[in-house]
Amino acid sequence: YIDEKAPWVIAKEEGKEAELQAVCSMGIELFRVLMSYLKPVLPKLAERAEALLQTELTWNNIAHPLLGHQLTPFKALFSRLEKKQIDAVVEETKALFAEANKATEKTAAKATALSNVEPIADTITIDDFAKIDMRVAKVLKCEAVPESNKLLRFELDLGDHTRQVFSGIKAAYNKPEELEGRFVIVVANLAPRKMKFGVSEGMILSAGTGGSDLFLLSADSGVTAGMQVK
Repeated sequence: YIDEKAPWVIAKEEGKEAELQAVCSMGIELFRVLMSYLKPVLPKLAERAEALLQTELTWNNIAHPLLGHQLTPFKALFSRLEKKQIDAVVEETKALFAEANKATEKTAAKATALSNVEPIADTITIDDFAKIDMRVAKVLKCEAVPESNKLLRFELDLGDHTRQVFSGIKAAYNKPEELEGRFVIVVANLAPRKMKFGVSEGMILSAGTGGSDLFLLSADSGVTAGMQVK
């Protein structure tokens, strides 16, 4: 301020009308500049300020003061919030968040209870899938591996040759001899794996989560050993 006095102090002094107008005009100018900066984040308040100032708040005119300009009669641009009102809004918001969180937790718990399905793996292309050569194989012989708690040893007929495959499904099939004569699905182009009990030349496909929860995949009647699965 010109004499470092507040406007309401100057207003009480006689002969200070020009100084009072200068101080108030400076305050209005500062308010106009401030609202120009705040317009993007407080558009409604800026709209009311524009109505009061009778001018548009833009970046282009922010450096041009309002000289010889008529304002509209003053009206409060917003009402002051008391602390108890703010506290009430905060508590209401907390209650809404708590209710929303309970609903989310309930939905998540329900989804978990209803679904034990493993998530789908990442998407592959048809070219990726084409690299896997799956074949129908006939079980010629199946027996438990005495030294292993998990493995069964299969002798499989793939049409033009036989293979030995070890599969960790012992817990699901405690009578392996009953699998003989059955047709299974084998990944035929999997690299052979040397194991303690011999070389496994492929992978027999099964569904399930593991242990006793495993089920061999098979094909409809009419298939023959060596048929390609597509």
